[in-house]
Amino acid sequence: MATDNMQLEITKIDQSRINSVDWDNLPFGKVFSDHMLIMDYKDGAWQKPSIEPFENLSLTPATSVLHYGQTIFEGMKAYKNKEGEVFLFRPKQNAKRFNQSATRMCMPEIPEDVFVDFIKTLVDIDRMWIPEKEGYSMYIRPFMIATDPYVGIRPSSTYKFMIFTCPVGSYYTEPVRVKIETEYTRAAHGGTGAAKAGGNYAASLYPAKLAQEQGYQQLIWTDAQEHKYIEEAGTMNVVFQIGNRIITPKSSDTILDGVTRKSVIEIARDWGYEIEERKVTVEEIITAIKNNELVDAFGAGTAATIAPIQTINFEGVDYELPEVSSRDFSNKVLEYLNLYKHGKTEDKFNWIVKF
Repeated sequence: MATDNMQLEITKIDQSRINSVDWDNLPFGKVFSDHMLIMDYKDGAWQKPSIEPFENLSLTPATSVLHYGQTIFEGMKAYKNKEGEVFLFRPKQNAKRFNQSATRMCMPEIPEDVFVDFIKTLVDIDRMWIPEKEGYSMYIRPFMIATDPYVGIRPSSTYKFMIFTCPVGSYYTEPVRVKIETEYTRAAHGGTGAAKAGGNYAASLYPAKLAQEQGYQQLIWTDAQEHKYIEEAGTMNVVFQIGNRIITPKSSDTILDGVTRKSVIEIARDWGYEIEERKVTVEEIITAIKNNELVDAFGAGTAATIAPIQTINFEGVDYELPEVSSRDFSNKVLEYLNLYKHGKTEDKFNWIVKF
């Protein structure tokens, strides 16, 4: 399939909506840029892609995705410096994971280079929507849905791949309070936990709602079999620091292979920290807190980048963690990643795509 931008049919909006945006009050994921990319799959092949003005979709009530949840997505960000240069952070990692999700969900893959080229083209067209304000960025949402007009349980034979973007501020504005979940399950071995599939997030909403009613912004999920091992936090992976050791659950078929988590680990290793990617028990984390040995805990994800965890609830008890201002590693890695993503430091790991 061609990747040349000339193969894209581009129809630009008549009048941009950008002047109607309140840039000082920018909610996450509710303000959308002018254009979107669409590409359909049918007859065993991807059809000609197009970029069009952002608008609603028209779907039959029998559309397969509405009944059987065959849908996947990715989350990425674009950044812009004062010189107008645009930066993407490790987009091929998202392309790779998108295809892994597609395979698990019986959906067609998209060549990684094509995926990245599409994102570059769409972001370039709407680059004026990328905020330059500190802590702000353009969120990028590629996704795919099953589109057969058929009510029957089987993989669809047609699909729609789309990308849209939205300018965003911070996902979390303060350190988060989390609860370790030991009743409900996000993912089980052999399931779809490693895929970025819509159903995983739908299943997490009810227990997350219960936790939010108790004053916690997120859950820390545990394994389905024993609820003994820490997995992830739904919107982000979790990372702990005990002494000089950076400890995080190893990616598996129940834990999403997060791009931010992967980057944090590579940076920490480069800085000389001892890295442990392994099974992490709830017991060892709670014991480390009680013994004042847990010096840092945070979530790592695209939306939040680094989200400091202030409180961990387990079995009805709130355990308070060290003040965020005292945490050397997570503060340092957050600052470094922010500089890196904006092209303000050396691209030491060859992670940046600039245009």
